[in-house]
Amino acid sequence: MATAADATTYYLDCQGGDDTATGTSSDAPWRSLARAGTHTYAPGERLLLKRGTKCEGVLAPQGKGADGEPVRIDAYGDESESKPHIEGGGARAALLLIDTEQWEIRNLDLSNTGPVTTTDRRAGLYVELTDYGVAHHFVVEDVDVHDVNGADFKDPDPSGGILFAVKGSTTATRFDHLRVSGSTVRHVDRTGIATSSTWERKSGAEQMQSTGIEFTHNKVYDAGGDGIVVQKARGALVEGNYVDGFNMRSTGYNAGIWAWDSDDVLYQYNEVTGGHGTNDSMAYDIDGGNNRNVYRYNYSHDNEGGFLLVCNAKGMTSDGNRVHDNISVNDRNMATPYGVVSVVCRSATDTRVYRNTIVTKYSGTALVSGNGSTGVTFEDNVFVGATGQAGSPIRDTVNTYRNNLYWRTDQPRDAAGVRADPLLVSAEPAAPDDVRLKSGSPARGTGSVKAGGDGTTHDYFGNPIPDPPNIGADQSR
Repeated sequence: MATAADATTYYLDCQGGDDTATGTSSDAPWRSLARAGTHTYAPGERLLLKRGTKCEGVLAPQGKGADGEPVRIDAYGDESESKPHIEGGGARAALLLIDTEQWEIRNLDLSNTGPVTTTDRRAGLYVELTDYGVAHHFVVEDVDVHDVNGADFKDPDPSGGILFAVKGSTTATRFDHLRVSGSTVRHVDRTGIATSSTWERKSGAEQMQSTGIEFTHNKVYDAGGDGIVVQKARGALVEGNYVDGFNMRSTGYNAGIWAWDSDDVLYQYNEVTGGHGTNDSMAYDIDGGNNRNVYRYNYSHDNEGGFLLVCNAKGMTSDGNRVHDNISVNDRNMATPYGVVSVVCRSATDTRVYRNTIVTKYSGTALVSGNGSTGVTFEDNVFVGATGQAGSPIRDTVNTYRNNLYWRTDQPRDAAGVRADPLLVSAEPAAPDDVRLKSGSPARGTGSVKAGGDGTTHDYFGNPIPDPPNIGADQSR
């Protein structure tokens, strides 16, 4: 019986290859993407593209791997040379996988530029399942996607950089174990990295929610719409990502990092900046159908749309979400009814926002604003507004506020609140370290939310959370 050790490796060199060659050695590589796409890859087989070369067209390989024996696409040759480049030329994707599983993709450079379009969906890497069932094990590492100009369709099935889409209606379909890490997406329409699905929760949560999703240590620059999106998932991890520039060209609603109709998603150690526009464009978002999602240890700064959106959707439940131990510096949103934190759309339930430090230099933006939606409790946060006549008000008369610190702003309904200068280490914060607390700060030792109840034992900076805790994101003693 053949094993992975016996599996064949195939080679592709779009400049020096020959499609009549065997393709089974670097001395006899194939030449075209079309030739590489005619082979049906078996478990454990590899397709290697030569570094320093450019291929034009679509790589659409056939076949699938098996448990412990995925099919691998990677690079070969002189590592001082650039990654092998595939230019899709305006097709659906430069690298296209349809109704398959057990693939690992590494060290590629993908672009997909065609005529300007308002109707064609395009992507760099696109994986699509239609009435497939459960597709297991996809790994994408060190893949660069850039220059994708596709139509501004949001969901389902958008244009974008690295996309995994579920379609169909007859067979419950989802991904299981999907990891995208160490990859870079730059200048794409409209979504950087995402999953999407046409399946509705009414079909059954277990059937429709993808599992084992990990988006870690990726970078997204200049996304036309959303930065990183988890959709229809359960237990996903979104960690250590950097988004700089989103909602740059879209006419829709977009956020930096967020989920839709997903449960138990953990977002931590991410940084989001450069959100453009005020039609949403928040760094982070608790949206429709999100339950028990947690944002912690994240940094948001200089976003025109603000730091956080809480926006449940009609007919959906958004419950048990937590936003804590994060830092927002110089975010703003001047458009009614938005603010640095916006509580809008339909009401959520049991949403807690605590131990965050939220500072803005923009006079005229609300620190918190809403349209009457309820279900959010703000506790032990540091709110610092801007100097100037317009100030940075809190325009929220319906949600709960307890034991927050207010400086150059106020929430009169917070009877236990502290109204004092928090004594941040910088009078004009521009980075996380600038919002640490000086000795003698009134935020020290005056918090109320104990450590450990939610499994959190340290703060954004790695300090243990003391008892009693501080107000805000800095828990140093």
